[in-house]
Amino acid sequence: MEEQKVSVKGKLLRAGGWQIVKRGARSLPFGGTFIVLALVGSDIRKKGVVRGLVNSGLDAIPVIGLAKNAVELVRGDFIADKPKKGKVK
Repeated sequence: MEEQKVSVKGKLLRAGGWQIVKRGARSLPFGGTFIVLALVGSDIRKKGVVRGLVNSGLDAIPVIGLAKNAVELVRGDFIADKPKKGKVK
């Protein structure tokens, strides 16, 4: 069988690509936390201060937040929104 020679440039690209993938994998759990921090205000407006902070706090924990959101996709919200103010007919 004929061996293929890999150039130095190819080896460097492959090694550099793996380094980027490793760094991205390490920072991935914290990406969700940053998104939650950006959306805390909307949670507080919809659910109220205490419920909004509890909901955002659970979402910010990497493994717990993933499991909570996976269940909420099927079941619906664990923490209900505050009642809407309006005219009751």
